[in-house]
Amino acid sequence: MAEVTRRGVLAGAAVIGGAAATAAAQGFAAPAALAAAPTDGPPPPGAVTVGPDDPRYRSLTHRGFNARFVGKPDYVRVVSTTAQVVDAVQRAVREGKRIAVRSGGHCFENFVDDPSVRVVIDVSPMTSVSYDARRRAFAVEPGALLGEVYRRLFLGWGVTIPAGATPEVGIGGHVLGGGYGALSRRYGLSVDHLHAVEVVVVDKSGKASAVVATREPTDPNHDLWWAHTGGGGGNFGIVTRYWFRDPAARGSDPAQLLPRAPEALTTFYATWSWKDLDQRSFDELVRNHGTWHERNSAPNSRYAGLFSVLMLNSRKTGTVTLVGNLDSTGTGAQRLIDDYVAAVGRGVGARPYRGQEEQPWLQVAGSVQETAPVFFKGKAAYLRKRFADRQITTVHDHLSSKTGGDVEGALWLVSYGGKVNTVPADATAVAQRDSILKAVYMTSWQPPQGNPDTCLSWVRDFYRAMYADSGGVPVPGAVSDGSFINYPDTDLADPALNTSGTGWQTLYYKDNYPRLQRVKARWDPRDEFRHALSIRPPK
Repeated sequence: MAEVTRRGVLAGAAVIGGAAATAAAQGFAAPAALAAAPTDGPPPPGAVTVGPDDPRYRSLTHRGFNARFVGKPDYVRVVSTTAQVVDAVQRAVREGKRIAVRSGGHCFENFVDDPSVRVVIDVSPMTSVSYDARRRAFAVEPGALLGEVYRRLFLGWGVTIPAGATPEVGIGGHVLGGGYGALSRRYGLSVDHLHAVEVVVVDKSGKASAVVATREPTDPNHDLWWAHTGGGGGNFGIVTRYWFRDPAARGSDPAQLLPRAPEALTTFYATWSWKDLDQRSFDELVRNHGTWHERNSAPNSRYAGLFSVLMLNSRKTGTVTLVGNLDSTGTGAQRLIDDYVAAVGRGVGARPYRGQEEQPWLQVAGSVQETAPVFFKGKAAYLRKRFADRQITTVHDHLSSKTGGDVEGALWLVSYGGKVNTVPADATAVAQRDSILKAVYMTSWQPPQGNPDTCLSWVRDFYRAMYADSGGVPVPGAVSDGSFINYPDTDLADPALNTSGTGWQTLYYKDNYPRLQRVKARWDPRDEFRHALSIRPPK
């Protein structure tokens, strides 16, 4: 049971950790000579072009985590170096072919697998993790999976970055959307530690080149760095390297330049059976959970080291489960967990089935197990406060309805806030800096048994009902604060499903969108990098 729960906590391979390892892409500039980072080992292999007749083509075009979408590009270019990416982009531009990029492949939507995409540039072989002494920062290539990044940083220097909770997600697109995870309440977002980025961009003349942009305010390309701190993938170019360093760090000792990884984590769960929950007890459970986060999400909270997900599963699943983990370095972890579970369950009546296990950091964070693609649809929202009582009743009604008894669906409430909310809304491209939870609505099915139309209608109706007071979407206000670009949802751009009068651009980026447009105009003037929810050039 403990192993099942651990995988569940870090699960939702595409959900909790920022599953939109999307078309990992964006771009910025500085002298190309600055792009080089130290590398060890044998020289990388040459780029490989894989066409439809190649036996590797099927594997490469079926790498996307969302099985709903499978592309048919003219070819996939598998690359291992920045120079190879430059060459691949230049060739595609010269041929007039639309480009998409894949690193880990965990995009919710068809940004990579769109029928109009003719060339997929696969950066998965680019997995280097090293320390760059000249920049005093850790260099990470975009194809590295989060679990491997954690493993190498920990074994080499005892440090980590506060990124996704799912080891199988690729870092390429995860960081671009403002990736978060189990340590974010204590240390902030991954982008809050982004020092620099190397990107392949295309200028107005159609020339591709590799450039670098940094956090330094004096860098003439600073805005390009800024756009990578939450602007989302597939917008400006192709990232070929990140550099990470805590902005408050001083000195040159690598072990002091990023947060120290915990010695151990205590993973826990508390499960309630649907048959023991009536509407009153269910509502109380959800209300308690939201109220707890309102009171315990300050950056100085003693619960800053806690990460959890309240998995409100449809009745068909049979259970509602609170899963999480807590940095158990030192003493007091057990009391904190007990108090948290008790607070969520207070007044519910039904007693949960509980379990927990303490494990070394690397065993939790660094265990990569590839997962098969899944047919699913996801939607999301930020919460500044707990759901209103009307919304909680809506959650119960949809999860326990007749349709809810037939579909695999859920609403997950993911802990947030803490150190994340100490950063000004315009300091990075992540504009949502005072939320306490993320809400993730999802449904999945397995053909031929599952009915995709029923599942899609269920999750869309659920979402619209939750935000019925604001046109069917989480318009920024007292309770909601828009949505998360790493969980992209093209429904937000559909006027039939979004009747709020607030565009998807505002839902994702709020007041930061015009600045992102200016970055787009300068660094991708030909709009070579685009998808259904990409930054639009200013008119």
